Formats: sequence, C-alpha cells, structure tokens
Amino acid sequence: MSSDFEAYEQDFGTLTAEITNKIGRIPKLSGEEKTQLVLNVDKQLEEVRELLEQMDLEVREIPIQSRAMYNSRLKSYKQEVEKLEKDFKRSRIAYSDEVRNELLGDDASSSENQRAHLLDNTEKLERSSRRLEAGYQIAVETEQVGQEILANLHSDREKIQRARERLRETDANLGKSSRILTGMLRRIIQNRILVFILGAIILLTIILAIYFNLRGH
Repeated sequence: MSSDFEAYEQDFGTLTAEITNKIGRIPKLSGEEKTQLVLNVDKQLEEVRELLEQMDLEVREIPIQSRAMYNSRLKSYKQEVEKLEKDFKRSRIAYSDEVRNELLGDDASSSENQRAHLLDNTEKLERSSRRLEAGYQIAVETEQVGQEILANLHSDREKIQRARERLRETDANLGKSSRILTGMLRRIIQNRILVFILGAIILLTIILAIYFNLRGH
C-alpha cells in the first residue's frame, strides 16, 4: 500500500512543480498563448486533485498504526494544492483584468471591488467545503476504527467461549475420573475386608482344630 502512495507522491511532485512554473509565466504572456496556458494549468490542477483523492484512498487502506504519518503528509499536500489554487486564481484575475481592459478600457475597473468580493466569497465557500470534507474523513476513519474494535471484541469473545467449552470438558473428564477412582477405592476396601474376614475364619478354624485335637488326646 505504501509503495502506491509513494508513487502518487512522485507524480504529485512533478505536477505541482510544472503548475508552479506555469502560474509564474501566465502574467508574462498575452493573447492565445496565455489563454492556452491558463487552460493547461486548470487541467493539471484537476489531475492533482484526482491524485489527492487516490492518495486519500490509499491512506485509508494503510494499517492504523502507520496511518498517522501518511495522513500528515497528505494534509501538507492538500495545503500545497490550496496555495497553488490561490496563486492560480490571482494570476487568472490579473489575466482577466488585462483582457477586459483591452476590450472595455477604463470601464472595466469599476467592477474590481465586486470581483474581489466575489473571489473572497468563493474562497470562503471552498474553505467550508474543505472543512466538511475533513470532517467526513474523520467520521469515516472513526467508523473504520470502531469496526476494527468490534471485530477484535468479537474475536476475543469467541476465544473466551472456546476456553469455557474446554474448561467444561475438562471438568466433565475430571468428574468421570473422580467417579472411577472412587469406585476403585471402594472395591479395594471391600477386597481388604474380605481378606481380613477370610483370614479370621482360617485362623479360627486352625485354633478350633488344635483345640479339638488336644482335647481328643
């Protein structure tokens, strides 16, 4: 998983370097060349956003113990893209001003405050959207952690149940062994009693035999 993330990082670094270079060139160009460069940068920024989405998906697949480091790197990349988007907007505004001034002359400057206000509102909406996205990502990660904890608890419960079953089997075997030993001990005692009785009878018979033999003489 981490190797895929690092491959995306390399693509990200290459793209952002190209975008930074092109954004710096936009104010220096004019006409069709500038228009094409703006469109090209816009397309590459979309590719960068797709890369961030892929990186975000890869991070979600990384084990929790290693995820924090990749989340930190991903956060810095998102901040870098935000800065690029702001720089690109500034260059586009400058480009738009230049085109409108060429078409409308001094009348175009009257809408500058409205355009700045619109840009400010747009940036606020984007910040709110990013906060919502971050909240959603946190919720997804929390849900994943909860699912993993529940899976671990379920596994532990199964282990405890199997241990209890083994204990029950052991108790049953011990009870059976105890009953067998008790029966054996009872038979041993009975056999000893029988031996004592037989011994007593034999001894008594010998004594009586000796007695009657002596009396006959």
